[in-house]
Amino acid sequence: MDRIPLLKMGDFLLATIQVEMHDRLALTLQEDLAERISAVGARGVLLDISALDMVDSFIGRMIANISGLSELMGATTVLVGMQPAVAITLVELGLSLPGVRTAMNVERGMALLRASVDATP
Repeated sequence: MDRIPLLKMGDFLLATIQVEMHDRLALTLQEDLAERISAVGARGVLLDISALDMVDSFIGRMIANISGLSELMGATTVLVGMQPAVAITLVELGLSLPGVRTAMNVERGMALLRASVDATP
C-alpha cells in the first residue's frame, strides 16, 4: 500500500506529497498523521502539496480534516506549495478550507509554524 513519508523535523512533521493523491492514500495520510502527532508530540505539521496538479472535493475535504484533527491534537498545520490550478479548483468547488494556514513554499511554511508555536504558551 502507498504511504506518504512523514519526516520529523524538531517539533514538526513534514509530509511531502510526491504522487497523485487518491482517496485511499488521503485517508491513510490522515490516519498516519494522527498516529505520528500523538507518538512524537509534534506541535506542527507542514503539508507540501506542490506536486499536486489537481484535487477533487474529497481531497479538499481531507486537507481540511487533517488540519482539524491536527489542531485537536495540539499541532498547527500549514499547507504549502499550492498550484494555481488547485486553488482555482478548490474555490470552484466551494471549499474554503477553514482553519487551514497556507504559505507559498516550505521555507515560508516553516517560518509560519515556528512563529505559531513560539506564540503558543
